Amino acid sequence: MSDEESTEHCVLLCDDPSHEVVLVDCGSRERDVIRAVRKVTGLSLWDCRALVRRAPVTLCQGLSAYRAQSAVAVLRRAGAAAEWRQEAEPGGRAAVAP
Repeated sequence: MSDEESTEHCVLLCDDPSHEVVLVDCGSRERDVIRAVRKVTGLSLWDCRALVRRAPVTLCQGLSAYRAQSAVAVLRRAGAAAEWRQEAEPGGRAAVAP
């Protein structure tokens, strides 16, 4: 390749960026939320309790949009305040999904 030629890098629009699930607050139903976190993460009850009490905390990363939305739905049904976000590119900022 000569000095006059350039290389272009493109991101395909069909690529599904990875998402993360964030537990914002556990609300008043802590036991239900701990069980929901266990269902979403597969961790032990002890570890889930520790995560719930440290909210706001990221529970899962590297998920598809569908799986992130499903996890947030499980957490919200249990009474938690949760959201899913598109993971930030290196050097970028994450966008909060509705």
